[in-house]
Amino acid sequence: MSPLTATLRVSLRAAALAAALAWCSTASAQSRGELLYTTHCGACHSAQMHWRDKKQVLDWTSLRGQVRFWQSQAMLGWNDDDINQVARYLNDTYYRMPPPAERTSQVMPSAPAQP
Repeated sequence: MSPLTATLRVSLRAAALAAALAWCSTASAQSRGELLYTTHCGACHSAQMHWRDKKQVLDWTSLRGQVRFWQSQAMLGWNDDDINQVARYLNDTYYRMPPPAERTSQVMPSAPAQP
């Protein structure tokens, strides 16, 4: 094997590894909500649940409210981040609502101390 061929193989392996690592980090960052949902909710909920005429989800507030309610009914003990991750997954998969506006809090400067 020539040195050029060996160098090319190493470069291709490095590129493939970098692509795999990039895909894994993206997939894991996006899959927490899916993992929680499929593990704890997917057995009872089918896609029809989210598309039915009498669905309970109309906006982000109701989506998060439904996730919060049902995780409490199942006594899952999810924190706010878990609830948001599952809501994000459900929205991306079924509802396709525009993301909620990011709320920015502006810190008001404190008044100068009185002498």
